[in-house]
Amino acid sequence: MDDLFRMHAEICKTFANPKRLEVINALREGEKTASELLKDINISKANLSQHMAILIEKGVVLSRREGLKVFYKLSDKKITMACDLMRQVLISHLEENNRLLKKFKK
Repeated sequence: MDDLFRMHAEICKTFANPKRLEVINALREGEKTASELLKDINISKANLSQHMAILIEKGVVLSRREGLKVFYKLSDKKITMACDLMRQVLISHLEENNRLLKKFKK
């Protein structure tokens, strides 16, 4: 069981970067080239390359080369489901904090 928790922590660390979350979101609808990702995300080519290497190493993203182009896609659609679920938790927390703030301002 310890190995499972260690692996879980490792994949969560992979998601613990805003730019990697942007990449995941950009790949939500399907495969994209590096050039397309650069247009979608405000990031340098070198920085995108670093993040893609991590996402590929951790098995979150798959890549394939076609001529000079490299195409990327999510390895599993459940990845976006997990991100969406965590975003819903965040929104719930923000709404609760906002409710408490309004209560204390009265």
